[in-house]
Amino acid sequence: MEDLFAFADTLGPAKIVHVHEPRTGLKAVVVIDNVAAGPAIGGVRMAPDVSTEECFRLARAMTLKNAAAGLRHGGGKAVIFGDPRVPGPEKESLVRAFAGAIACLTDYIPGPDMGTDETCMAWVHDEIGRAVGLPPEIGGIPLDEIGATGYGLAQAAEVAAPYAGIDLAGARVAVQGFGAVGRHAARFLAERGAVLVAAADSTGTTLAADGIDIEALAAIKAAGGGVRDYDGGTVADRDAIVEAACDIWIPAARPDVLHAGNVDRLNARLVLEGANIPVTEEAEAALHGRGVLVVPDFIANAGGVICGAVEYAGGTRAAAFAVIEEKLRANTAAVLDAAKADAIAPRAAAVAMARRRVEAAMGYRRWS
Repeated sequence: MEDLFAFADTLGPAKIVHVHEPRTGLKAVVVIDNVAAGPAIGGVRMAPDVSTEECFRLARAMTLKNAAAGLRHGGGKAVIFGDPRVPGPEKESLVRAFAGAIACLTDYIPGPDMGTDETCMAWVHDEIGRAVGLPPEIGGIPLDEIGATGYGLAQAAEVAAPYAGIDLAGARVAVQGFGAVGRHAARFLAERGAVLVAAADSTGTTLAADGIDIEALAAIKAAGGGVRDYDGGTVADRDAIVEAACDIWIPAARPDVLHAGNVDRLNARLVLEGANIPVTEEAEAALHGRGVLVVPDFIANAGGVICGAVEYAGGTRAAAFAVIEEKLRANTAAVLDAAKADAIAPRAAAVAMARRRVEAAMGYRRWS
C-alpha cells in the first residue's frame, strides 16, 4: 500500500481519489494537486501499469506546467488501469464510468493523454459537461490532430538550439515515442530544416542517417503498423533509440525512459522532454554534468495544455497556436537564461520560476 502522505508538501496534493466501479471493472486514480490559480487541467492516462505515485508525479508536473505557462488553471491528472487497445465498446464503457465517478470533482477538467484521445474526451463531456481536447464537431480544438504539443516543442527547440550550439538547419533528431506528440514534433522540426534520423515506438527502432520520410512513417503508423515496418532504415530493438547519434533527442512516450542505467549511452547535445517526467532526476543530473542541455518537460511540452486552456476559454485554433508560440518561446528563454546566470540546471531554474508563480497565486486564495 502506497503512503499517500509521502507525496504531500506545501503545494499539494489537494485531493487523491481512488475509484472502483465493480460493474465495469473500472479502477482509476485522480490527483488534484493544486487549484490556487483555478480549476486543475490534466490528462487522463490509460495503461495497465500506472500507479498512484505516477499519477501524483504527473499531477505535480501539470501544476508546474500550468503555472509556468501563466494559465488560470492548477494541475491535476488521472490514470485508468487498463489496456487502451481494448475493443471500442469496452473502452467507451470504462471511460464513461470514469466520467460518472468524477462528476463531483468539479475542480478537475480532464483532457486526452497517453491511451485516450478526442473521442474519449467527447464521452467524458457527454457524461459530465466538462473536458478539453474535444473533437471539432462539438466545438473542440483536437490538440493531437493539430499537433499542439509538437508545435510547442519546435518553438522550444528554436530558442534552445543556440544555447546548445546547434543550428536547426541540418540538425539530426531522434524521437523516442513516434506517436501523437513525437510525429508532430518531427514534422514541425523538419519544416525548420532538421532531419529525423531515428524513431522508436513499442515495436522497435528505425535508424536512417540520411533521414526518415516522416509522412511515410506517419502513414504506416496510421494504418496500424510500427516503425519497424518502415522501408529505408536499419531496424533495431526499441532501446537502441537511446544511443542513436543525433543532435536533438526527444523522449515522447512513458515516464522514466532515461535513467541512471542507460543515460551514459545517450549521444545528443539537446534533450527536449516531450513526454511528462520522461527522465529521472539522476539522469538529468548526469546529463547536466556532461554539458547536455535539457529543457524540462513542463516547459517544453506545455503546448497541449495551453491549447486545452484556450479551448476551454472559447478560443480558436489560430489563437491556440499564437499563445503556444508566445509562451513557449518566452518561458524557454527565461529558464535557460536563469540557469546560465545562476550556474544551475534548467530544471532547478524552471521549478523555482513555477513555484514562485504557484505560491503567489496561493497568496490570493482563502484556504480553510
